[in-house]
Amino acid sequence: MKLDKVSKYMEEAGIPGRDNYDLPDSEKRFPDGAHYRIEMSGVEGPKVLEALIDEKNKRNVPVHRLISLVGGGYLYDDEEIKYFAQMAAEEEMEVIGVAGPRNGRDSGRQYFSSEGMRTGMQHRGSDELRNFIADIMRMYDLGIRGFMFVDRGLLWLVKKMQEQGNLPKDIAIKMSVWTGVSAAPGGKVMEDLGASSFNPIADLSLPMLSSIRKAVDIPIDFYIWTFNSFGGTNRFYDGVDVARLCSPCYFKFEPETSSTEGYSPWADVGHQMDLMRKKIKWAEFVINLIEKNNPEIKVSEQGPNDLFIPKP
Repeated sequence: MKLDKVSKYMEEAGIPGRDNYDLPDSEKRFPDGAHYRIEMSGVEGPKVLEALIDEKNKRNVPVHRLISLVGGGYLYDDEEIKYFAQMAAEEEMEVIGVAGPRNGRDSGRQYFSSEGMRTGMQHRGSDELRNFIADIMRMYDLGIRGFMFVDRGLLWLVKKMQEQGNLPKDIAIKMSVWTGVSAAPGGKVMEDLGASSFNPIADLSLPMLSSIRKAVDIPIDFYIWTFNSFGGTNRFYDGVDVARLCSPCYFKFEPETSSTEGYSPWADVGHQMDLMRKKIKWAEFVINLIEKNNPEIKVSEQGPNDLFIPKP
């Protein structure tokens, strides 16, 4: 079989037959016309959000989306979530909450074995799915309007339940990096199942990212800095090209030793607050770098009207 023929068949299926080595500009944009937005992960509770708001306002840095309550909404009481939602709403920031419990935080141990973790973080059984969806519904009632999933099967189920009128439709659904999207077909699956955006794995080359963008319309969440345990990749200087190639995209800042240390419910809140302030500083650096090197590339202003702002 000739490779060119395989490429032709892939193209006929709507998937690039090769990675985009010519690095073309993306013609796609956010509804406000911007190329990129800023996402802050690890906003673990009200005090960390207070630090984020204070620092972003001091530096005049827009922050559009928060990945929050990563241990699971069930670890926070009603007043904490309401206060969190109220602060985010006042600052016009979308909150992507994380429900729980889920694989890795339940009774299953395969995920923690050296090879078992390769099977991923899919939910184990219907009881766990039920508990997870119940946590979503509780957080929704408290004002949160965005959620992060790690399981394609859950994404299918939630879409089905929305079609049946059993779950609200006015929510954003972000697919985590743990879903392992590495090429355009994986992104298409996320899009077709109703995801609002997805986070491909962190070490993809620019031609690989560009080929995904060619096939997929929803925003790509780009890991501009990752956990040390996830490779520790820092791609600040790729930001200029990524915003051009992958628009619309979110830049995701998540430096830490590991997710376990950074986002556990017993982690030191003072450390989390200090790190959040540093993330805002680094976002400012990336925004300024892009502005100096390609001023035609635009970041959204604070609070574009297509965000799923909390409704506390």
